[in-house]
Amino acid sequence: MSKLITNSQILGELGETAVKKRFLTMGFQFDGRSRLEAGIDGIAEVMDRGKPLAKMIAVQVKATDSGKYVAEDEAGFSYTVREKDLDYWRRSNLPIILVLYRRSDESYYWKQIDVSVGVGVRKLRFDKVLDILNNEAVDRLAALTVPKAGFGYYVPPLGKGEEALVNILPVKLPPEVYVASTQYNAKRAAAILLDDEQPARFDWVIKGGSFWSFHDPRTSVCRDIVDLDQVEAIETELLAFHEDIDEQNNFAFLLRKALQHQVQQDIGWSKDRRLFYFRALEANTPRIFYYDAATRKADAQVVNVSRNKEDKSRTNFVRHHAFMPRFELIADQWYLVVSPTYYFTTNGFIPHSYPEALLSGKKRLDNSASLRGQVIMWHRFLTRAEKQSNDLFAPKEVEVNPLNFGEPPKISLPTRVPEDVWGSSKQKEYTETDQEEMEV
Repeated sequence: MSKLITNSQILGELGETAVKKRFLTMGFQFDGRSRLEAGIDGIAEVMDRGKPLAKMIAVQVKATDSGKYVAEDEAGFSYTVREKDLDYWRRSNLPIILVLYRRSDESYYWKQIDVSVGVGVRKLRFDKVLDILNNEAVDRLAALTVPKAGFGYYVPPLGKGEEALVNILPVKLPPEVYVASTQYNAKRAAAILLDDEQPARFDWVIKGGSFWSFHDPRTSVCRDIVDLDQVEAIETELLAFHEDIDEQNNFAFLLRKALQHQVQQDIGWSKDRRLFYFRALEANTPRIFYYDAATRKADAQVVNVSRNKEDKSRTNFVRHHAFMPRFELIADQWYLVVSPTYYFTTNGFIPHSYPEALLSGKKRLDNSASLRGQVIMWHRFLTRAEKQSNDLFAPKEVEVNPLNFGEPPKISLPTRVPEDVWGSSKQKEYTETDQEEMEV
């Protein structure tokens, strides 16, 4: 009886050849195993622009000629691995991926095999968008080669470059700053202003008997805390670029106080958390900020109310968009460093007693695009008054803001780091709903 090569054997060979070609076109090396393989068809080696990195991935190929996968729809499908394959893979010292190749539509999908799963957990769910084996998967595949124990090592991003936004805003300083002598320290001066019938203002600093402010104290309630005959306007540069580091720190404090004053109608300051946050307009009521994003009109719910799922009349917590400010002098230019974060209250006004868990949960949901959007949003808010002052039809401000801000700088990066490379490898994702169910 003559020997016979089955269609299944031919299909398996076609599948391995097709997958090898796909890896080569993606910039990987791929070496097939011998006929003695027992569950790993080949080894893919990560390369960076043709340079082998000695970082290997074990690949098992499953090929099919046509037909649908289990529970296949437009979004994805399921695939169940064999128990004996899973037992074999658990002993591997390499990361293992399963590649599914379908000849009829030339589709390639891949999934990492989690060798830590328990016995019987063998069903994999493939996403038809996220799990395609193509150039978009290069960095995710390279990330698999980083050890999960020990200190790890660096795998460079292998994709093309991208444009990054730096979270610093150039500060446009006013031409003059007012200085005066005073007999009071900052604490005593604040008490005097609070006792006055006129509204107090605190956009000033006092240090060593010297008063600094961007507004003329003779025109406000601050006249009560300075020596009026000693008030003079000097060039801002004399204080802004002083060689003494203590003077620079004092000027940075003045910038923060001036910013706090000019945004106080919409933005609150948390002394304990050292951050600015959007004020709520009413208790337990969301607030939306409309602005021009990079390429389109946008809006952000800057005050978000989390309702109890069982009793909608109850509020779990209120989340406010916030940022931690820091003024830095870099190469003769002052910048405002914007570090986006969140502030939590019980009803929009009362600070939450235990915000740490809520903040940690929300931070896990943030990615690079989210942080970029928040930096743009804060820039649009901080420059809103300046744009309105140039609008002939906009209502005029009673007081001109002393501080204005330029666009955040952009830099070109030689490589791109996809969001999912830095994501959690856990199968259960943390969601916004999970956070809202937490009631601390």
